[in-house]
Amino acid sequence: MREINVNEISRAVRKLYVECSYHLPPDIEQAISEAAAGEPWPVARDILAQLKENLAVARQGVYPICQDTGMCCVYLYIGQDVHLTGGDLSAAVDQGVREGQAEGYLRKSMLLDPIERVNSGDNTPALLSCFIVPGEQLRVVVAPKGGGSENMCRIAMLPPAAGIEGVHDFVLQTVQNAGANPCPPLVIGVGVGGNFDHAALLSKQALLRPLARRHPLPLYRELEQTLLDDVNKLGVGPQGFGGATTALAVNIEVLPTHIACLPVAVSIGCHVTRHAELII
Repeated sequence: MREINVNEISRAVRKLYVECSYHLPPDIEQAISEAAAGEPWPVARDILAQLKENLAVARQGVYPICQDTGMCCVYLYIGQDVHLTGGDLSAAVDQGVREGQAEGYLRKSMLLDPIERVNSGDNTPALLSCFIVPGEQLRVVVAPKGGGSENMCRIAMLPPAAGIEGVHDFVLQTVQNAGANPCPPLVIGVGVGGNFDHAALLSKQALLRPLARRHPLPLYRELEQTLLDDVNKLGVGPQGFGGATTALAVNIEVLPTHIACLPVAVSIGCHVTRHAELII
């Protein structure tokens, strides 16, 4: 049994929240560069060049990548041989967000109530998800999620007879309906299976997967590529100005499900699909 003080988690969340607000994951930045090099539409190519310049400016540490520094989504993968000490876990995560928001001069976007619209003043609470995994380590993942892309996420409980074609069509229609609203080029996370809530969480976790890592099963690996091709044929393009680069990747994750169900969730990440992690 290994003991970890929750203050270590606070420090990790603070560090990661600031880091991923100013530095895009290298694989996503590389995908934007590759898209710019291969984009045939001059307007789209110019926009992608501007996005690259924006990333370079953000790396200087003065201005965040985007003015919407997001809801702070935190995923904790807690080893089953870990004993947490020193206080309340959720409060420790919120403290890390609070300190990171102040240190990074990040926007205060969280409301204490969705109807009364009262701002919390420090971008807390975090949106915390915890998973118990084997081992005695604790993996901390911070993934700020902007409101524009979050508003375009969708979920459907399809009839099983819809099959893979139904999954394909729902994802494609979701992206088409979103248009320019989620600030493309996009990273698209798709969760298939489980139940209503698990499919949504699965689609969010799909956004955290490295863009070069394809699904291990041929059925879903081929669907990822087909969807990426078809999404880019929509012609939405970078920031909605047309072109061949509407999405950088489609990542699909799958869970078992009930015989009467075919849940499908689509989480749309904007061109700054930010996330960072460390292991304690």
